[in-house]
Amino acid sequence: MKTVKEMSAITGISIRALRYYDEIGLLKPTELTEAGYRLYDNKALEKLQEIMFFRELEIPLTDIKEIMDNPDYDKEQALSAQKSLLEQKRNRLNGIIDLITDVMKGVNTMSFEAFNNEDVQKMVNHTLECMSKESLGRQIQKYGSLEKYKEHLMSGYANEQVTADLLKWYGSKEKVIEAVMQATGNPEEIKQEQEENTKIYRQFMAAKEAGNMDMAHSAVEMLAENYKKMFALDNARNILLDLAKEYLQSKRLAEATDSQFGKGCSEYVAHAIQHYYGV
Repeated sequence: MKTVKEMSAITGISIRALRYYDEIGLLKPTELTEAGYRLYDNKALEKLQEIMFFRELEIPLTDIKEIMDNPDYDKEQALSAQKSLLEQKRNRLNGIIDLITDVMKGVNTMSFEAFNNEDVQKMVNHTLECMSKESLGRQIQKYGSLEKYKEHLMSGYANEQVTADLLKWYGSKEKVIEAVMQATGNPEEIKQEQEENTKIYRQFMAAKEAGNMDMAHSAVEMLAENYKKMFALDNARNILLDLAKEYLQSKRLAEATDSQFGKGCSEYVAHAIQHYYGV
């Protein structure tokens, strides 16, 4: 048997709170001594741990009591649900912590200054320089001339939604320009990044088949790291959340992904990303 003081020391719950739990019938002591002191056994300690998990989810004490007093209350099922919800809370906080860290480093200043013509010309010219002759030739053939293809590339930066997305992913127009200017167009690097993506998506499908969310979360982390390399990002959270949204809203993109990796892949990846970041 453990005293109130010992229970408080083990769990970090204050003695005052434990007495209040007794008063409202949430956690009654196992027995009282002749002097009226509360004593708790291991079963009571386990129940207190469950209460603590509910409290971490910010569930009111009255609701916790109602849940745990329900004759259909399933402890294992409750623990599983608590684990899932706490993981989402942890991952959401991790994402916020990453963003705060970036702000402290001066990375994500969230400047919404638009790209001027000089900025766009600089990025487009660099993109053209990095393209292979074969790739550039295909685009010239598609658009009719080099100038028309260049106009197409420049029009992308004039699109308000595209600009907003880029600024959200990178934090400022300076970071966007820096990322574009870092691109080399190296076919070997691109091939390696694509192969890594394929490996990651196969892990997603393995996680889907096994019903293993830990494996799926690992795949999200790997995908984030690969996207950082692919797009010269400091933080991949926003771009991955936008990818998840696209998978759920764009039938064409979903079908293309599913045809390559298997039925249901796009939806599973979308939900895994959202679950990882606590959305």
